[in-house]
Amino acid sequence: MAAAMELRCWGGDWGLPSVHTDSLVVLAYAKFSGTKLTVSPVDWTWKTLTASVPELVCGESVVQEPTQILNFLRKQRLNADYELTARQGADTMAYIALLEEKLRPALLHTFWVDAENYSNLTRPWFASRSPFPLNFFLPSRLANIALARILVTKGEGLLHRISEVEGKIYSDAKECLNLLSYRLGAANYFFDNSPTSLDAFVFGFLAPLHKADLTSSPLQSHLRQLDNLTRFCDNILAAHFNADKPCPLLPAMETMDANLQKLTQLVNKESNLIEKMDDNLRSSPQHKPHRPDPKSSLSSSKSSTPA
Repeated sequence: MAAAMELRCWGGDWGLPSVHTDSLVVLAYAKFSGTKLTVSPVDWTWKTLTASVPELVCGESVVQEPTQILNFLRKQRLNADYELTARQGADTMAYIALLEEKLRPALLHTFWVDAENYSNLTRPWFASRSPFPLNFFLPSRLANIALARILVTKGEGLLHRISEVEGKIYSDAKECLNLLSYRLGAANYFFDNSPTSLDAFVFGFLAPLHKADLTSSPLQSHLRQLDNLTRFCDNILAAHFNADKPCPLLPAMETMDANLQKLTQLVNKESNLIEKMDDNLRSSPQHKPHRPDPKSSLSSSKSSTPA
């Protein structure tokens, strides 16, 4: 019997099963390949800050990164690409590389570097899903990681100014969206009528941009002009996730209240135990304080007085 699989990922919102691109890729591929997963939204209490999601746990195997997870699922005979030709497989790899190179930097900038979007949407969302005290510094840490990744992807040093590559980032991203739109055309999926790993990647990249309530996003405006791509996202949500509820995380305040209640109960229990121990000590004969007898003290003092 196959071992149960657990997927740890960021939870959902905005009508999506997850707001996290890489988590969405794995969730979509699992649907396309018929993989049964137990989805466990993370709140960063289960691991240290160095943890990365999505993370697939199957028996003693722990796999991270979408590409590695999809390869692991294929080895378990959970393959959404088994009907692809060699040419289509090569095209899949090429388009995924295009998404990583051209579109991901713009998505990272849109959600994590753009000041308005970060202040009004991204930071509040991740802070509300992170327990105290992580909610104070986890969003800013993720923002720094996003900025560093953008600069490295564009071949710039970490001290390089983001404003100098901003225009190029969005120009490349819009070109990538145009290519995807042209390749999809009027079809439901990128290869015939069955979704594959390429559809999972495109969906994971586009769905948050399509559904998020962004304050400032020229890239979102450009995407919404490409009707076939937005329809592609909506169709996948309706066909594969309509019966699913998003995987929300407990708000940080509820997590804090639950932890505080447990801590209070533990403190009260220990206090009661200490009080009981003190009472036992007071009632114990050997621990009663010695009080001298006044008469014996007086007689003792008389006998010791010189004549």
